[in-house]
Amino acid sequence: MAGARLLPPALTLKQFLRRQQVLQLYRRILQAIRRVPTEADRHYLKEWAREEFKKNKDAIDEDAIRMMITQGNMQLQELERTLQLANS
Repeated sequence: MAGARLLPPALTLKQFLRRQQVLQLYRRILQAIRRVPTEADRHYLKEWAREEFKKNKDAIDEDAIRMMITQGNMQLQELERTLQLANS
């Protein structure tokens, strides 16, 4: 069975819910980035977000993941405030 793939271990409910939080945060960040007026800034921010999430995709420490979600939400709020100011 050289070609057989091993299934990843099943997620616990807590892990599943945390994963949903992370995915929702990523989607909200990308949606906010779409409102950035200049193409170069949009591209930079999209690459930054992609790299940050990719860099931390293998994190398993629950406290570290919660902290990263909190930091991500704060950065999203800052981006949204900046976009509101730019549109004022």
